[in-house]
Amino acid sequence: MKTIDELLADGVSGKRVFVRADLNVPLADGTITDDGRIRAVLPTVKALADAGAKVVVASHLGRPKGAPDPAFSLLPAAERLGELLGAPVAFAQDTVGPAAHAAVDGLEPGQVAVIENLRFNPGETSKDDAERAEFADRLAALADVYVGDGFGAVHRKHASVYDLPARLPHYAGYLIAQEVGVLKKLTDDVKRPYVVVLGGAKVSDKLAVIDQLLGKADRLLIGGGMAYTFLKAQGHEVGISLLQEDQIPTVKEYMERAEKNGVELVLPVDVLVSPEFPDLKTKAPAQYTVVDADKIPADQEGLDIGPKTRELYASKLADAETVFWNGPMGVFEHPDYAEGTKAVAQALVDSDGFTVVGGGDSAAAVRTLGFDENAFGHISTGGGASLEYLEGKTLPGLAALED
Repeated sequence: MKTIDELLADGVSGKRVFVRADLNVPLADGTITDDGRIRAVLPTVKALADAGAKVVVASHLGRPKGAPDPAFSLLPAAERLGELLGAPVAFAQDTVGPAAHAAVDGLEPGQVAVIENLRFNPGETSKDDAERAEFADRLAALADVYVGDGFGAVHRKHASVYDLPARLPHYAGYLIAQEVGVLKKLTDDVKRPYVVVLGGAKVSDKLAVIDQLLGKADRLLIGGGMAYTFLKAQGHEVGISLLQEDQIPTVKEYMERAEKNGVELVLPVDVLVSPEFPDLKTKAPAQYTVVDADKIPADQEGLDIGPKTRELYASKLADAETVFWNGPMGVFEHPDYAEGTKAVAQALVDSDGFTVVGGGDSAAAVRTLGFDENAFGHISTGGGASLEYLEGKTLPGLAALED
């Protein structure tokens, strides 16, 4: 795929450059709680603006149902982008209507505009090719060149990700080029030992990537809610912990394959359990006990890995040359259940290997828990996209940039 450096070499002064970013930031009462994704696209936007382009930034935020919804407005993201750029950013209150055209027409070389949430238009996410194409045509009227830099959305066959690049000269931004380069290190000529840490709530979300990794990784460390399906598959009581009964046969098969392939599959040996889920708003102290993973009471729920498991996982990561981590080890949003996730993050920080934090909740966790982002080899902006790449899938947004 052609990169933004090639575009800049050809000259962009005065050209309208459409940047498909990922400004899908978490909001609490209209306030951004983690601006990592905005900062990730900053190098691309700044390089284009400094080169004299008229930069049109577009993104989705959340899951509005194809119509305007103030709760999902990109205005806070646009304002934060302006703060980070140190320059005013125009904001259009629609996607392809009069406001968008006025904002773009009003740009001088070197200036930036953000248009409203792309998902306010049903054509963005439509499964109907004609409806998506019509919206892509209208977006194309706002620009002369397309730069794809929203890595968190490249696994979606959406109008601004998949259809629009075909209508304009197209290039990969700095973020996408970096993300793809990192993922290639996890799939081509991997340095070993290669250790993968998987957590999060549902084992079903990770089945396809586990299937792929059973032939590639040296060790798989399992935590989070998904671990309880593995423990149940071993015949253990898991109480009222998160459990996907329908996935137990698949999990059993994966455990057998891991043993056959010589992949070390490591499960928690102890867990923190409680009869009730913690209050994540007040963060009131939780009542919990530490039990062995095969002795979870029938009326209690596992909410984090225990101290022995933290030590075990740190030891399994100590000699790794390559690490990929996706998914927290417990309910990290509550301080009493954050220690497992914190221990994995610290093990990555202490590692001499190439460490990748695979986006989503894992990326949010390392920031929430106060880790220096520069202490990791790479923090991905796209958890779902990263996983699908590792699964071996063709990602529509990357395919659209490759021709």
